[in-house]
Amino acid sequence: MDANELLKLSERHPIVLFDGVCNLCDGFVQFVMKRDKTGAFRFAPLQSEAGRVLLRHFNLDENAMDTVVLIENGAIHTKSTAALRTARNIGGVWGLAYAFIILPKFIRNSVYDFIAKNRYRWFGKKDACMIPTPEVRARFLQ
Repeated sequence: MDANELLKLSERHPIVLFDGVCNLCDGFVQFVMKRDKTGAFRFAPLQSEAGRVLLRHFNLDENAMDTVVLIENGAIHTKSTAALRTARNIGGVWGLAYAFIILPKFIRNSVYDFIAKNRYRWFGKKDACMIPTPEVRARFLQ
């Protein structure tokens, strides 16, 4: 898919880009999938072709794997904003986490960056990106 097709898809399905070798990031994706009752979200590792196409489109460093990215309705959100907007989209009690959006972005992102900097040490790292099971493969972009 090219950037325009992916952006069009984001109008119906928010797209989450994540570090495919990070155990914490993989846990985040599993968390979202389990709670996304309507199957709205689509996912792609930052390392994938779809991830790289979107990063290039938004002029983000293709080698920077230290952020989760949310693309919804053609707009991009990174770091704490992406995580909080994802929680809001999940809804239910998790949507309440969006209240933290009132904190100044530099504070939210400082906490986010601290966790991102230490995520491999605390949660580990895979040798390769996760391979989705057949049941969820349709929700992953190539």
